[in-house]
Amino acid sequence: MKLHLIAVGTKMPSWVNEGFNDYVKRFPNEMKLVLKEIPPVKRNGVNSDNKAKEAEAKLILEALPKKAYIIALDERGKQFTSLELSQKVGQWQSLGSDVVLIVGGPNGLTDEVRDKADELWSLSKLTLPHPLVRVFLAETIYRGWSIYANLPYHRA
Repeated sequence: MKLHLIAVGTKMPSWVNEGFNDYVKRFPNEMKLVLKEIPPVKRNGVNSDNKAKEAEAKLILEALPKKAYIIALDERGKQFTSLELSQKVGQWQSLGSDVVLIVGGPNGLTDEVRDKADELWSLSKLTLPHPLVRVFLAETIYRGWSIYANLPYHRA
């Protein structure tokens, strides 16, 4: 199974790439985390936020692999504890397909992208900066997997 992280944003600070890649290396061969960056659309002029969000949505939808379970990160989504997420990771592994996690741009996701998702997930009630979300998401999923695999990482 592959976990595809489709995220709007490129040119991340080095600490983001280092942190994200540190967790990517920890994932087992049977569950690889792969990043697909979507270039953010420039925002300028009237209604530029909505136009940019629509353009980014088109790129996100085009990047989706076929026959994947899709999770959109959205403030309206469900929140999980680490133990609940470990159960989710087990469910993902039993699906027999890849899993996609979508992180939108600065204005979030369109209804079309949310409607395409099999579920919505909220990382926090707090607003998190996009660069930090990548590292946070990689660590959180790794933690969930380590709990599911009964490894000591969660309490180490």
